[in-house]
Amino acid sequence: MIRDDDTLYAALIARDPSYEGFAYVGVKTTGIFCRLTCAARKPKRDNVVFFGSCEDAQSAGFRPCLRCKPLDRRRPTSGALDALREKLKAEPERRWTTGDLKALGYDPSTVRRAFQREYGVTFAQYARSQRLGLAVSRLQQGGSVMDAQLDSGYESGSGFREAITKLVGDAPARATGRPILTAQWLDTPIGAMLAIVSNEGVHLLEFADRTALPTEIKRLTTHVGPICFGSHAMLDELARQVARYFDGQSPGFDVPVVQRGSAFEVSVWKALRQIPAGSTRSYGEIARFIERPDAPRAVARANGANQVAIIIPCHRVIGADGSLTGYGGKLWRKKWLLEHERRMAGLVMSPSLEPRQAALAL
Repeated sequence: MIRDDDTLYAALIARDPSYEGFAYVGVKTTGIFCRLTCAARKPKRDNVVFFGSCEDAQSAGFRPCLRCKPLDRRRPTSGALDALREKLKAEPERRWTTGDLKALGYDPSTVRRAFQREYGVTFAQYARSQRLGLAVSRLQQGGSVMDAQLDSGYESGSGFREAITKLVGDAPARATGRPILTAQWLDTPIGAMLAIVSNEGVHLLEFADRTALPTEIKRLTTHVGPICFGSHAMLDELARQVARYFDGQSPGFDVPVVQRGSAFEVSVWKALRQIPAGSTRSYGEIARFIERPDAPRAVARANGANQVAIIIPCHRVIGADGSLTGYGGKLWRKKWLLEHERRMAGLVMSPSLEPRQAALAL
């Protein structure tokens, strides 16, 4: 990534998240260093100095900001979000009210915004999805409809049936024994990801704010099966490998992937998995590799149809001129992922914001 101070100062003013973990700002007048995304008042241009790491900033005598906490590996989130998420894990069957939130010292509107910003749903919707997932799991295990209804906090039988029907596409009494995909949110330094799995493998892994996510979920429920939030051994293993990836310990994944597509799409996805971490390829290079040199646009469409982000690394595909092209998870994340992988691979950074184009051979 570019390292000139003018570019970094512009990123500081814009709170550009693509530099998260790769650039920090030291404020000379306070002796404090921050993330470029820090919400604190922005200092004047003459009063800042930039660093490539927390260690460099500390060596220069700057102290970490208490607001944006640059020493934390994970990006800062609302304290309410972190605490309430843990409470939801501990009490998944609880039916939360605004009074409960106020009793814990939280402003309900603040909590709502924090969950909406991170997961795209309100706290109430997030909590309800956990309760419904628990209820469906109990129905799958042979529990009674009434027990599942009460455990999930629904006083109205009709309301419970409607909610379960929307979730799994069937009435509760008929949900028992049906194959159901399991979903869970995974937190990463660059935003929450929705993971959906089955015993066979990972069906979906996408960032929460991906525009196509609702369509992808609908496609899964139509062609594979209903989805509920809950616990699953495959989710546990996926979460472990995702954490290792973002912690810089390993760029690879060995969890099985279950993704339906045409023979052409499958060939593109297989080619994507052969691009080494730290490298990039153009659509044309992928097309030639799969022996379809006339189909770079079709490769681009297949790349965009991938719904298992990071594991099938569609972010490693760039334009023929070396420029970044569209990415459903947002372009700033694409830049972040490429930089992160280059660091894991131990490669020298390019003097440009755009990723270097690698050799043709996959």
